[in-house]
Amino acid sequence: MAKITLDNLAHSYLPNPTSDDDYALKELNHDWVDGEAYALLGSSGCGKSTLLNIISGLLHPSQGRILFNDRDVTMAPTTQRNIAQVFQFPVVYDTMTVRDNLAFPLRNRGADPAYIKERVQQIAHMIGMEATLDRKARGLTADAKQKISLGRGMVREDVNALLFDEPLTVIDPHMKWELRTQLKSLHHEFGHTMIYVTHDQTEALTFADKVVVMYDGRVVQMGTPQELFERPEHTFVGYFIGSPGMNVLDATVNGDTAVVAGTQISLGKSFGTPGGKVEIGVRPEFTSLSDGNDGLPVTIKRVEDVGRHKIVRADFHGTEINVIAAEGENISPDMNRIVFDMAGVNIYADSWRVAPLVA
Repeated sequence: MAKITLDNLAHSYLPNPTSDDDYALKELNHDWVDGEAYALLGSSGCGKSTLLNIISGLLHPSQGRILFNDRDVTMAPTTQRNIAQVFQFPVVYDTMTVRDNLAFPLRNRGADPAYIKERVQQIAHMIGMEATLDRKARGLTADAKQKISLGRGMVREDVNALLFDEPLTVIDPHMKWELRTQLKSLHHEFGHTMIYVTHDQTEALTFADKVVVMYDGRVVQMGTPQELFERPEHTFVGYFIGSPGMNVLDATVNGDTAVVAGTQISLGKSFGTPGGKVEIGVRPEFTSLSDGNDGLPVTIKRVEDVGRHKIVRADFHGTEINVIAAEGENISPDMNRIVFDMAGVNIYADSWRVAPLVA
C-alpha cells in the first residue's frame, strides 16, 4: 500500500505545448492517503485515464513528479511500481483456465502453492466463478472474462495500489452492483489504496471514500460524497453529481442579496460583490414550490413520479428549474413560485464557489 503524491503534475500529448489548452492534464498537486479508496469521476475526455496511466507508469508526464510513499517513481516502469491494473475491456489468457488466469500473478512471483490455491478459491468465490475454475477462458462471455480480469487484479495482497479503468463497462447491471459491493468489502478487509476511474456517479459515490471530480483536465473538487452534494466547489460538480443535477441561474450578488432575472432573493449571509460571471446554484432537494408571493415566478411544464419522490420540471424565463417534491405532496396549479432553502444555496463566480463572508 502506498501514499500517492502528485507534485506539479501535468501532461500534454503535443511535443511542444504552449498554452493551458494544449494540456490534456493540467497542473495537479495532491496527496492521496495510503489505504483510501478514490474514484476519478468525470465525463469522457476530462483526463481521468491519462492520470491513471501516469500513476501506473504506462505514461510519463510532461512535467512534475509522482511519488509512492515519498519515493519518486516518475520514470520508473510499471513493473517497479508494484501495482495491479484492471482495464475497461477484459485482458485474459484465452488458452488458460480460469484458475490459471487467477493464479498467474502469484505464480509469477513465486508464491507458495498452498497459498495460491487458497487465494484463488477466495477470489473465485468473490467474483462468482467457482463453478468455472477449470474451464478455458476462450469460450467465456465478455462479462465473464472481465470478472477474471477483476479477480486477477485483486488476487495479490501486497500491491502498492489497485487501479481500475472503468472495469464494469461490459458487466451486466445486476453483476455491477455485486462487484462494486465486493470491491468495497475487499478494501475494508485489506486496506489497499484503490483508484477507480468511472463516468458513472453511482459507481463513484458507492465505491469511494473520496471522489475526485475532473473537468477539462483539472481536478475541480476532491471530497466525500456528502461534501460534493452539499458544497459543490465548481458548477460542473453541482451539475454532474445528483439526479437531477444542481439548478444554476445567472444572478447578480451584492452582500446578502441576489437578483435573478429581476427577482430579489435574500441570501441570509453576505457574499460581498463577486465579479466575473456570477451564478446562484441550488440543488432540487433544497427547492420547493409555493402558491405565495415570494420566490421566482415559474410555469410547471411536467411532473415525473419516480416512485420515491416526484421531479417537477418548471420553466423560469426559458431556463429549466428542477424541484424534488415528496411522493405524497399535492402539486396544484396555483403553485407558480419557487423558493429556496437558504442552507442549500451556493454562489459561484466564473464557475467557482464563493465562500460567504465571516462576520
